Amino acid sequence: MNAMPPLAPVPSPLETFLAQQEGIGLLRFLTCGSVDDGKSTLIGRLLYDTKLIFDDTLATLARDSVKHGTTGDDIDFALLVDGLEAEREQGITIDVAYRFFTTDKRRFIVADTPGHEQYTRNMATGASNADLAVVLIDARQGVLTQTKRHSFIVSLLGIRHIVLAVNKIDLVGFSEARFNQIREEYAAAVQHLGFKTLTAIPMSARYGDNVISVSERTPWYDGPSLLHLLETIDVDSDTAARPFRMPVQWVNRPNLDFRGYAGTIASGSIRPGDRVTVAASGRTSTIARIVTLDGDLDEAGAGRAVTLTLADQIDISRGDVLAAPTEPVPVADKFDAQIVWLSEHTLFPGRSYIVKLGTRSVSGSVTRIRHRIDINSFENVAADTLEMNDVAAVSLSLTAPIAVERFTENRDLGGFILIDRLTNATVGVGMVETAAQASTNIVWHDLAVDREARAAMKGQRPAAIWFTGLSGAGKSTVANLVDRKLHALGRHTFILDGDNVRHGLNRDLGFTEADRVENIRRAAEAARLLVDAGLIVLVSFISPYRSDREAARERFEPGEFLEAFVDTPIDECRRRDPKGLYARADQGLIRNFTGVSAPYEAPENPELHLRTDATAEELADRVVEELRRRAIIA
Repeated sequence: MNAMPPLAPVPSPLETFLAQQEGIGLLRFLTCGSVDDGKSTLIGRLLYDTKLIFDDTLATLARDSVKHGTTGDDIDFALLVDGLEAEREQGITIDVAYRFFTTDKRRFIVADTPGHEQYTRNMATGASNADLAVVLIDARQGVLTQTKRHSFIVSLLGIRHIVLAVNKIDLVGFSEARFNQIREEYAAAVQHLGFKTLTAIPMSARYGDNVISVSERTPWYDGPSLLHLLETIDVDSDTAARPFRMPVQWVNRPNLDFRGYAGTIASGSIRPGDRVTVAASGRTSTIARIVTLDGDLDEAGAGRAVTLTLADQIDISRGDVLAAPTEPVPVADKFDAQIVWLSEHTLFPGRSYIVKLGTRSVSGSVTRIRHRIDINSFENVAADTLEMNDVAAVSLSLTAPIAVERFTENRDLGGFILIDRLTNATVGVGMVETAAQASTNIVWHDLAVDREARAAMKGQRPAAIWFTGLSGAGKSTVANLVDRKLHALGRHTFILDGDNVRHGLNRDLGFTEADRVENIRRAAEAARLLVDAGLIVLVSFISPYRSDREAARERFEPGEFLEAFVDTPIDECRRRDPKGLYARADQGLIRNFTGVSAPYEAPENPELHLRTDATAEELADRVVEELRRRAIIA
């Protein structure tokens, strides 16, 4: 008798579920709109009606609804999403809450974003990776300012598909006329924002009307339910049809026999044998392998994380971009962009930030605010500075050219963030409009006699000693003494004093924070040129902001910039008051005076901490001795 063939193993329910999930797509969407429009309630209703709430979670929700709820004896579905205690106490959303749910047709990641104006920056965070936005409107309130603000921001961030959820339709008697009025008003308000699809749905998130299935209480509505629309809408962009781009996230070198370049393909597709070019250097090679954890691929497209190996050994590092050589990526050090300012601290043109675009981070600054956008009217308004939640068109300049494309063409290479240099906090998010090709007409002219040759002739190493401190601290006094001592030793020096520079180079600048930023930027550029001449430059400026001093430091080679903090208590500065400035500032006759009506940010780790419990002569000797110790002078 022949033996029976072994039975095939029966997959477990979990294995069956995972296999099913691998074959369906993922939609990322967010809910946004004004406060109390029902965003959290809608997400809670979606989770509840798709049977994705565990019994213990449902029991907890029932208890919390009694304690925090706003729906009487009914379950308050908003509490499923509003997880912070402060949110529950106030009945509002503060932070972005992400939830995952799935149906047989699609997987979803939904971001519930705040409605309050003060949390607009949190809303921008939730929109940054979404494919679709559900804009909620309270049927009683209609289109509000915050509705338009959120719609504008999702447009800026590249979202092209909008679901207009006219919520709380039950509170206006399921009125078809009211629904049509709001739909037409909203369509007129956003007609210039470039949305590809706009679908309006009358809805009651609290009672589930038109959320999962079409409601019998809106017989005049012949469109889809919200869930049906989310399951079927086509939001796939044309990234697969665009030229190949892949920012390099990591150079994978596990041993001497393997060098791969890991990253996620931003657009296009690639096969072994295809030619690629490195955007920054223009060097080209051929794809040898497409390596993944599950084995090599014959082809990989947009959104796939891969490691590419090349046929040639060429210089590639993190931040480089691999591209199709027939359609290379533009490389630019200047570009125009629209930004949403997220920081509580004011944006001043000229201040240096870290600009992170794709996998590359470089120093840069906003050189000009072209205009601020009035969210209420969408009009362009002149502006010199930006405050938190402002949206503006700006121009940026970088310290090095990077691969960049328009945001509308490539979100990966056209979207960027601005990072504060000291706190590492994200202070702005931007979208590139146009990029200026890195100029080939303006090139650095190599001098026949370089700084090393000039310094060697003088018997010294060039350096900038940056004296900072309050007005009256003694910066100029100490700098002058150091200058005299170095001159007596036969060294070649020059002093850049804050007051003197304002008589000429910076005479057009005032004392606003924006002008102070520009004042220090110009002083740093002048000091760097003098260092290039082989001199020891003594810079004496209050320079109250750490970020500006750090930006100045970046303009020099390592070891060429020494920060000297002349640390004098403000009471002693007031007592000295050699120019009578404190007395006038206290009377309100001088605005933005450091230490009185404007801040001073003391250095945290200066190379020289000059406490003025010693005499100015002793402090000058300390500076000279430090220059000897660092071999700046022999």
